[in-house]
Amino acid sequence: MSEIKWERLLSGTDVRGKAISNEQKKANLTEAAAFGIGFSFVQWLTDTLNKKSNQLKIAIGHDSRLSAEKLQNALGGGIKMADAECLTAGLASTPAMFMSTVLEEHQYEGAIMITASHLPFDKNGFKFFTNKGGLEKENVKEILKIAAASEKEFLDEAKIKDKKFEIENIDLISDYAAHIKTIIRQNLKPELDQKKPLAGSKIIVDAGNGAGGFFAKKILEALGADTAGSQFLEPDGNFPNHAPNPEDKEAMHSIQKAVLKNNADLGIIFDTDVDRAAVVDSRGQEINRNKLIALASTIVLENNPGATIVTDSVTSVGLKEFIEDKLGGIHHRFKRGYKNVINEAKRLEAEGVNAPLAIETSGHAAFKENYFLDDGAYLIAKILIKMANLKAESNQKIGDLIADLKEAEIKKEYRMTIDLDNFKDYGQGILSDLEDFVKESENWEIAPKNYQGLRVNCGGNDWFLLRMSLHDPVLVLNLECDKEQDLEEILDSLREFLTNYNQLKSIL
Repeated sequence: MSEIKWERLLSGTDVRGKAISNEQKKANLTEAAAFGIGFSFVQWLTDTLNKKSNQLKIAIGHDSRLSAEKLQNALGGGIKMADAECLTAGLASTPAMFMSTVLEEHQYEGAIMITASHLPFDKNGFKFFTNKGGLEKENVKEILKIAAASEKEFLDEAKIKDKKFEIENIDLISDYAAHIKTIIRQNLKPELDQKKPLAGSKIIVDAGNGAGGFFAKKILEALGADTAGSQFLEPDGNFPNHAPNPEDKEAMHSIQKAVLKNNADLGIIFDTDVDRAAVVDSRGQEINRNKLIALASTIVLENNPGATIVTDSVTSVGLKEFIEDKLGGIHHRFKRGYKNVINEAKRLEAEGVNAPLAIETSGHAAFKENYFLDDGAYLIAKILIKMANLKAESNQKIGDLIADLKEAEIKKEYRMTIDLDNFKDYGQGILSDLEDFVKESENWEIAPKNYQGLRVNCGGNDWFLLRMSLHDPVLVLNLECDKEQDLEEILDSLREFLTNYNQLKSIL
């Protein structure tokens, strides 16, 4: 038997692991593991689609990670050994890989994206797709179980070093870019130049040295925009400039500076694999997290009056007021995790509730009209359409649309480790006790319709949410308030409560 611990490669709905060894830790997402996963994905597809393996076409793409090509070669080898056809898109985005299963020019039975999003350079992972969307956690578990049970069939072949497998190349990213351009052009005001609607606009892109550099040339420049001043478009898996993450403060400050320096109309920033994005407006306002949700909700609710916007659990009091009181929509605050948010919107839709947007504060935004696919490029397309149409009808700027959003002055997150194997029960016990503690408080009240942890309103815009981490033995406290004095009062009360739990480390 091999030393591969297949079950440990599962991370939510993805495969993830360490792909580059160092002196401290050996890689566990090895070429042999990738080979087996490619082989097993074919087996899973044959069972799921009721097709023979030689009837399957599977596309592989990757972001800029240093380990991408070796893993692509190994995945392709496993796919070919299982007698399916394999095609490589090379450098691509995660949304483009899903679109390879539905775009008219492709329509493959399956696709795999090699990425670990914004994680450090030594990590990597796989996301799996069929034309039904991204695979769920249980599906990926099944693939890993098949790999564990089938090792004897593929392991000797997988261990052959430096063996190259013939894989056909496809230019998927150009077809995907054409798809995005078509969407933009189809939704413009008739008085706009349909071929070059962004002519006269200066729009810059920060790709964070990930896979998003294509957006500047293949989409923006093709639509007439001036993209001079764009930065970090070249793929570099060392990520030398900043973390490729629209939630990262340094990354957002970097694109903000570039917008102001170049007097740009808009700045766009993507994560490594382009399933997340954020923007900066012409005044230098950073539009991510709650502001991004507010902007996307404004765009969506314009054509879906009264619809439900599904978000994750850490969105603000001000955002709820903005969606419901300003826009006339319904804010459905659900759990953390972009898959949780997307699946909740799908559930509501199945029950007859109009839920056209599922969006997490991290920048994952999934529109019903776009397969509920979390697609950073599609989100930006929607913003570009709105920006162009605003220019045609008024002098209003993108940032003006969210001018009424109230934001708390102070936003904090604290993470506290539970030093126990049975950490879930311990954590749930703390949450249950906290509920009793809050009920006895004079100034706090438990927020209604809460689906994760315990959310507490502390008056005005002040609130906190204590929840279990999705994957780790960690209690996470998210807190927003307007004044330092309020912050300290909330923290003092929570410290007093939490000192009763001696297995909780790093208390506030």
